[in-house]
Amino acid sequence: MFILPIRTNIRPWRTPYTNYALIVANIIIFLITYSPHYSWIGGTRVLEPLRPAAEQFMLVPKYWRLWQLVTYAFLHGGIMHIVGNMFFLYLFGNNVNDRLGHIGYLGFYLAGAVFSGIGHAILHSSSPIPCLGASGAVAAVTGAYLALFPQTLITVVYWLIFIGTIELPALYFIGFKLIFWDNVLERRVPNVAYDAHLSGYAFGVLAILAMLAIGLIKSGTFDMLAMIKRWNRRRQYRDVVSSGLDPFTGRQTTKQIKVKEVKKTAAELKQDEKITQLRNEIATRINQRNFTTAAQSYIELMTLDNQQILPRQHLLDIANQLASENKHAESAGAYEQFLAHYSSYEYVEQVQLMLGLLYSRYLDKPDLALKYLQEAAKKLSDPGQLKMCQDELTKLQK
Repeated sequence: MFILPIRTNIRPWRTPYTNYALIVANIIIFLITYSPHYSWIGGTRVLEPLRPAAEQFMLVPKYWRLWQLVTYAFLHGGIMHIVGNMFFLYLFGNNVNDRLGHIGYLGFYLAGAVFSGIGHAILHSSSPIPCLGASGAVAAVTGAYLALFPQTLITVVYWLIFIGTIELPALYFIGFKLIFWDNVLERRVPNVAYDAHLSGYAFGVLAILAMLAIGLIKSGTFDMLAMIKRWNRRRQYRDVVSSGLDPFTGRQTTKQIKVKEVKKTAAELKQDEKITQLRNEIATRINQRNFTTAAQSYIELMTLDNQQILPRQHLLDIANQLASENKHAESAGAYEQFLAHYSSYEYVEQVQLMLGLLYSRYLDKPDLALKYLQEAAKKLSDPGQLKMCQDELTKLQK
């Protein structure tokens, strides 16, 4: 059975320049260093993938040097080797670059190369076989994606008897297929650095969890740390209820009360599943440019839990769509949520202008309209938008 991921259902809101630069750097170095040729080693004719001058930059576990922990990750032993690594780096790296920022992502990528190289060197300390390739660093990036976006959907092409596509949660595809199946169960291909991959995955997941835990990265609702916290809260609740205590009063409960509380927890779990389904639906529809359906799912999501926060661009797209559908109250709510969580948006004055117009023209809230229009007027640079804002302010102040 052939399985290949082709798309994730979230897109970065800013251009992932660092990830693109890393891909370009890997390709350029590959073109400079790749030169397959045969040489004789111990009386055996061996195919060497690199130019002789580049061979010193590979990582040799038995004789490794400190600088090789970085340089080996920019070398590749063949066209399919680099194509595969760069494809996975593009697929998962763009969103990780988005969350970590450009400098943070570059540091994370290089650290992933170093730690995967250390893991391989330690576990194969007596081996004279050189190691090369970005797969350890890419595994770290993929592990980071798993920790940051475990419940997003990945579109996978499969080929068994016929060819088709299926969407799988990142938690299952990366956790089971890429990590467990490909690197633990199926270790059959010779000269593949499986332990470098596993070291990279471990570094990627653990480093991101640590950054989320200490607040270096802002934790969301559906990253791996949030999932662990929700699981722990449910576990604690079950333990308290099973001991015969009412978790709200601390008093001993009867069996009847205990059953009732367990049912309540099951309902909460069902709601969590529905929320996850709606968030995935919104992301999928936005990526398909189906903003109408995405907006409908957003309204349903807000009905279930109005504290849910979408990624920045997704929330802005939905607010604009609701405004275009003349759903003024829902649109204003989405814009308000956007300003509350993404106040550093570079075009925040345009969002303030939209809110001001909604409150002034459609929702009959002149005080709020004045507030947002006055804030927008201070920053607007487009002459047309500025005139519209000033005209509306004049009407309100008469």
